Amino acid sequence: MILPGGGLALAQQTSSIPTLQPPPTGYVFPAQETLSYTVDWRVFTAGTAVFHLTREGNVQKVDATADSVGGVTMLFPVVDRFQSGFDTRTGCSTGFSKQLQEGRRKVSSDLSFNYSQGKQTQVERNLVKGTSKQQTASIPACVTDSLSAIFYAASQPLIVGKTVSFPLADSMRTVTVTMKVEAREEIKTPAGTFQTLRVQPTADEGVVKNRGKIWIWYTDDPRHMPVQIRAQLFWGTITFHLQSYETK
Repeated sequence: MILPGGGLALAQQTSSIPTLQPPPTGYVFPAQETLSYTVDWRVFTAGTAVFHLTREGNVQKVDATADSVGGVTMLFPVVDRFQSGFDTRTGCSTGFSKQLQEGRRKVSSDLSFNYSQGKQTQVERNLVKGTSKQQTASIPACVTDSLSAIFYAASQPLIVGKTVSFPLADSMRTVTVTMKVEAREEIKTPAGTFQTLRVQPTADEGVVKNRGKIWIWYTDDPRHMPVQIRAQLFWGTITFHLQSYETK
């Protein structure tokens, strides 16, 4: 599922990294919203995914889950949990945490940002081996993370033929993600039929590049709600179809 002991300092160049643009003043983030998806692999429903958004003051919090279902659970059980947040005024991430149970692998990590010092710190724990490691790297004045980015990007103007670029903290690096708005498409999902904008995120390195090709279909309206996500991976294509959405 896509849904990315001692101390180690990592240096990096950030001079070519673009500035993260704040969300437009008129964009309204949801006070509360739950987006539920089925995850299909080939002709099978392989799992479910849920995004739960809540707004606390100026912080948009995002909680996400990804779970395998059916026969996939017998072969390779997945129980993943993710948490992130970002400032709705600036778009800056307030942190990103994940707890992954994939097959025999069980890890957790917490990524924090200290913008005043220009540093990001990640603490990763291997829950099977009982080990941990801490890493520190430099960051620009404002970055997004791999979960918040989906909803930060929704706040930006999405115009067919245009791109949106922003800095993303990914695996102790800061990479430039470029979202190209490719076309308008009508998409049918279990939650209904939507007029959408097909957007492809790309990056020169990091998780976005290494995950193969990714597309996100946002509704072609002021909300820019993600109704479908597709990832072409080396072992096959998985597609997230919106099953339902609630705003309470």
